[in-house]
Amino acid sequence: MNRTPQPLFTGAHAAVPPAYEMLKEEHEVAVLGAAQSQAPVTTTVINIRSETAVPDHIVWSLFNTVFMNCCCLGFVAFAYSVKSRDRKMVGDIIGAQSYASTAKCLNIWALVLGLLLIIVLIIVVSTGSLMIVQAVSELIQNYGGH
Repeated sequence: MNRTPQPLFTGAHAAVPPAYEMLKEEHEVAVLGAAQSQAPVTTTVINIRSETAVPDHIVWSLFNTVFMNCCCLGFVAFAYSVKSRDRKMVGDIIGAQSYASTAKCLNIWALVLGLLLIIVLIIVVSTGSLMIVQAVSELIQNYGGH
């Protein structure tokens, strides 16, 4: 068998050839019971960078765009969410985190302002309807007794 390791990568990584074949052959020799050579064993360590999960909040932004679009904050949050997703796709994690943070802040403001607007609307409608019912009952009492 060929004991010369073949380079796996070209360019900057070509100076450190992997020793996968040599390790496999030495393992086979050790299993067969033959004496191991005294040559130093070279190893290769490959560091695989784990992907950092960057939430882009696009579903939340879409919800706020459709239902809680107070002052167009939901739409702006949706735009920042799309920018965050684009940055994540090209590998710019820092840019993706920045856009995602802005989208999250805008989503929080859109949700809070939207909920406050709904609560105020409920209060105004309920008090307005109570005032109308009271005014109608007064009219009935005043003019109904004729």
